[in-house]
Amino acid sequence: MTSPSPVLRPYRPEDREALFDICVRTGHEGGDARHLYPDPGLLPNIFAAPYAVLEPELAFVVEDGGRAVGYILGTADTASFVDRYRAEWLPGLAERYPAPVREPATPTEQMTALMHDPERMILPELADYPAHLHIDLLPTHQRSGHGRRLMETFLAALADQNVKAVHLGMLTTNTRARAFYDRVGFHEIAVPDAGPVTYLGHSIQ
Repeated sequence: MTSPSPVLRPYRPEDREALFDICVRTGHEGGDARHLYPDPGLLPNIFAAPYAVLEPELAFVVEDGGRAVGYILGTADTASFVDRYRAEWLPGLAERYPAPVREPATPTEQMTALMHDPERMILPELADYPAHLHIDLLPTHQRSGHGRRLMETFLAALADQNVKAVHLGMLTTNTRARAFYDRVGFHEIAVPDAGPVTYLGHSIQ
C-alpha cells in the first residue's frame, strides 16, 4: 500500500511544534541551526510563530505523514505587521528574551537584538513591496515541487487581498535558495548597506 502524497493546506494551531522544528532545522543558510541556538524557540518566535498567530490566513503548510514538513507565511502589510508585532507579540517574549544591553557578541544575542527591533523590516526601498514572506521546507522535501506550490498559494492569497507586490530577505550566501526564488519569478531589489542580506521582490498580477 502506497503512502498518501504530501498535501498543501492552511496552517492549524496544532502545527505549532512542527513549525518550530522546521524553522530551526532550516535556520542556518537553509540548514540545521540547532548547534547555534541553544534555545529552540528563539528563531521561530522571530521568523515563524508571530505570522502564524497574527495573520493565520496567510500561513500554509505541506503535510506528509500527518505532520507539517514545510511552510510559507508572512504579512500583507509590513508596516502594520511591525506595529502589531511590537504591541501584541513582543510583550509576551520580553521576560524569556530580555532586550540586549550590550553589543551582540553571540548568535543568540544577535537574534535577540533582531527580535527587539521589528522596525528593521521597514526600509524605504521596499515601500513598493508592502507584503513580505518566509518559506522553509525540510531538506527531505526540497526540490520536489512543494516550494513552488507553497509560493503560488501564498501569492494567490495576497492577490485575494489586492496586494500588489511582496518582498523577502535572504542571506546572500544561501545560493540554493536564491536559485529557487529566481525560478519562481523574484528579482533583486537594490538596498544600500544591506549587509549579509539580499532583498528580492515579486509583483502580483
